[in-house]
Amino acid sequence: MKAYLKLILLFSITSPAFAQSEFKTKQLSFTRVKTAYSEKWNALQKELTQAGIKGPFKLYLSAYKSEGKLELWLQSEKEKAYKLFKTYNFCAHSGVLGPKIKEGDLQTPEGFYNINVFNPESNFHLSLGVNYPNEIDRQRSRLEKPGGDIYIHGNCVTVGCIPLTDEKIKEVYVLAVEARNAGQLQIPVHIFPFKMSHKNLNKYLVQFPAQKAFWKNLQQGYAYLERHNVPPNVVMQKDKYLYK
Repeated sequence: MKAYLKLILLFSITSPAFAQSEFKTKQLSFTRVKTAYSEKWNALQKELTQAGIKGPFKLYLSAYKSEGKLELWLQSEKEKAYKLFKTYNFCAHSGVLGPKIKEGDLQTPEGFYNINVFNPESNFHLSLGVNYPNEIDRQRSRLEKPGGDIYIHGNCVTVGCIPLTDEKIKEVYVLAVEARNAGQLQIPVHIFPFKMSHKNLNKYLVQFPAQKAFWKNLQQGYAYLERHNVPPNVVMQKDKYLYK
């Protein structure tokens, strides 16, 4: 009986690590992921060392629609603060500032999400799915279909996604696989209309006054990262985001 209990305990300890290792192994069974690693991983490892990122890391993505920028922030295993590691330009845009409301409106969402799909055989080379719509998006859409299938992907076309070119998505995808393989089950993706300083907020509200309450609510999450160099834990309550 003791030997059986020890076996159960050993399995409970090792199985999460095994599952994580299996995730990367499975991803590497796809040609595009294997190619991305062979082309990008050695250089990325050198850049990680230069940035002081040692060992396993957590990944946070923040996107800014007006600036057309996707920022990759990393947190080392023994550090509390995240470091800005890389910034990528969107290579195409669609829609205008303001949240996505309904299917087919060409809008890129605004709000707080996580990566929910790793697609190694995407029509857009490689892609990372964003779990839009969330509960706040659904409330906003009301009787309309909110749409879906929002991705960070390669290629240079978009109807509401975040396209980065094939070469750039290779790097983002590899880093996301590494973070997921190290045990990060939720990789946050925070999408803002713009860098949410008070100056920018006042500037864009002249053109989009209807977004005032929503954008002020988003700004609180943006300010949390600015203050702490850590993305906030986001809770949805009715039609607002709360931050911890």
